Amino acid sequence: MTGPTKRPGQWPASEPVDLDAIAGASAAVDTPGEDELYVQRAAERALHEMVLGSIQHDLRQQPTPLSVLTAARNWCTRITAAADEIAREKRAAA
Repeated sequence: MTGPTKRPGQWPASEPVDLDAIAGASAAVDTPGEDELYVQRAAERALHEMVLGSIQHDLRQQPTPLSVLTAARNWCTRITAAADEIAREKRAAA
């Protein structure tokens, strides 16, 4: 199997994965919908990386170590508040 030598979780990958080689190697055990699941997982991973990258960019823009930590705490607070609100909405809809 060809592709990056990095394990999942070590992103960004320096080399793209050769999807044709992977598809050829797994053709014997290919299940219906596998391509769709791969695309869905890749899209979810890309969204996660974009969001995390945006937060990291914001943190790198901070002028001092203290302001980096303060900004990180603010991000945590805002994310937790959003999660609480979304959870309430889902409970109300259930």
